[in-house]
Amino acid sequence: MHAGFQSSDAMTPASQTPRRVAIETQGCKLNQADSMALAREFTAAGFHVVDATAPFDAYVLNSCTVTHVADRKARQALRAARRRNPDATIVAAGCYAQRSPETLREIQDIDIVLGNEDKRAIVSRVLGAVTDATPVSATGLDPIPNSTSDRTRAMVKIQEGCDQVCAFCIVPRVRGRERSVAPEAVVEDISRFESLGFKEVVLTGTQLGSYGFDLPANEDLKSLLARILDSTTVPRIRVSSLQPQDIDEGLLELWADPRLCPHFHLPLQSGSDSVLKRMRRRYDADAYEMAVDAVRRQVSGVAVTADVIVGFPGETDEDFRRTFDLCKRVKFADLHVFPYSPRPGTSAAHFDDRVAPEKQSERSRELLANAVDCASDFGRTFVGTSRPVLWESSRESGAQLIWTGLTDNYLRVTTISPAPLANTITDARLDRADDHGLISEAAIETAPMTGP
Repeated sequence: MHAGFQSSDAMTPASQTPRRVAIETQGCKLNQADSMALAREFTAAGFHVVDATAPFDAYVLNSCTVTHVADRKARQALRAARRRNPDATIVAAGCYAQRSPETLREIQDIDIVLGNEDKRAIVSRVLGAVTDATPVSATGLDPIPNSTSDRTRAMVKIQEGCDQVCAFCIVPRVRGRERSVAPEAVVEDISRFESLGFKEVVLTGTQLGSYGFDLPANEDLKSLLARILDSTTVPRIRVSSLQPQDIDEGLLELWADPRLCPHFHLPLQSGSDSVLKRMRRRYDADAYEMAVDAVRRQVSGVAVTADVIVGFPGETDEDFRRTFDLCKRVKFADLHVFPYSPRPGTSAAHFDDRVAPEKQSERSRELLANAVDCASDFGRTFVGTSRPVLWESSRESGAQLIWTGLTDNYLRVTTISPAPLANTITDARLDRADDHGLISEAAIETAPMTGP
């Protein structure tokens, strides 16, 4: 996934030409949160933050490194940025830069390499490389964008780092130990995003269920969510990802408040207990299904989404069949399927019993085909009902405007309406489904909802 950030309200002295910086984001929602913070810092330092397709004086790639494909995409993006703007300062940042800085420094197209440990230095390093810019201290800046553009969804980091050290995962190496953001700071960030017009915040982190372990007693994810619900009025709050072992009745009771989106992303990785044990996951297949059942009993209309790794070392045909059968039973609203990619620095990279690439591809195709059917079935269960939709963007089709948005339970919806729906939440009747999502056929003319 890629995201660019733009700002049109940077201020620089009248005698200077404002410098332009493009920030491109690959990977997870946590990277998106980091990029939003970086955009704010660049704006305060006198830069215009522009789209990566526009001319720029500096380019920052906030990279991902969870697979070798992510590494390749990062290198491609950096080289493409150099081709588009040969004289620009090119910066490799993020997780790939943290894991393999020397590899990136060998690429002539890259000027600066800064990993996650050094991300607070990005603005000052770019200021030093780009002449005629005005250095402005970024110390103490709020990690929010300065733009009041039509972005609808803000990423709010509540936690970073992971202590669980799964066998396949490089994230603990590139994100460090678990650490939590103070609840007061989280509430402040959300309130400011709301003042900028955002209608939804997504709480992001590496291990959200570990939130608060390093804070004073009685701080945990439940207390944070309760505080957010009590202290803010943003219409939508989405929790980006939880582990199956994080699910309990006390947590789920909070979803009685409709501001909490009925969407749970619960990484599965495998439906085989033997594979889960080799992965060093902290649950088995039965515990996973029990967590899903608990969520569905407690939260009406909930979407449950997941990740699966196919072809983990030692995965047999029987292991894969267990995964396939579990996915078929659970019927995920959406499923991300990743062929296993060995990451240097992880214990699984030393396993000898690799699954052949062609077998990985075959299993991926089979699982994805079932996932498409399950996602379609999930969407069709809501045909004939109404759900709140946060409208994101429109495109012209002849004389008509076709709008697209997301329901609270993460269904893609389109409608035709002459009304300016961008960044509004309205109730939409879901009349029919197609291969791309759900369609609301009646033009929406009513005033948007102002609350949850």
